Amino acid sequence: MAEISSQMEDLTIVTRRPNWGAIWAGVFTFFAIWFVFGALALGIFAHSANATAAAPVATMNIGLAIWGVVLMIIAMFVAGRVTGGMSGTLNSREGMTHGMIMFGLSMAAGLVLFIAGGGAFVGTRVVGTTHIGNVLGILSYSGWALFVALFLGWLAAMAGASSARKILSRTVVEHEIRHAA
Repeated sequence: MAEISSQMEDLTIVTRRPNWGAIWAGVFTFFAIWFVFGALALGIFAHSANATAAAPVATMNIGLAIWGVVLMIIAMFVAGRVTGGMSGTLNSREGMTHGMIMFGLSMAAGLVLFIAGGGAFVGTRVVGTTHIGNVLGILSYSGWALFVALFLGWLAAMAGASSARKILSRTVVEHEIRHAA
């Protein structure tokens, strides 16, 4: 019994805090990828839209929705890898936590940018007539696509950060083995 209590006295509990530099690096990586390839999609789909159609934006809707989901997954996975790789975590739980924090901060920053950018359109009027059916159709597709993109992006951020942790821990172990010999 005395042996167990002496071992317990030597036990040190280490709690790690989030590496905010790694998290911010992931946020900026996400926005860089998302804006560049989002602009590419907007250019491609806007160019291919039929301006003479009754609802020219509706034809772009499905393509943009699919592109948005795929882009969110890729951008969040890469940003998660950056976050996990820079955070120095050695277990998957810490990597996933860093990925979740990076995802949440990215979404909060995106919401702030959306609200700030939306202020530029206050007071503007739409020229011509707007069909409420077309607007509702676009919003319904967009809402579901946004939900799917956010949910899969959240999972991709955690998977990316967790997978970067495995590479980091393997590198640390290999480094320690080389220097021990």
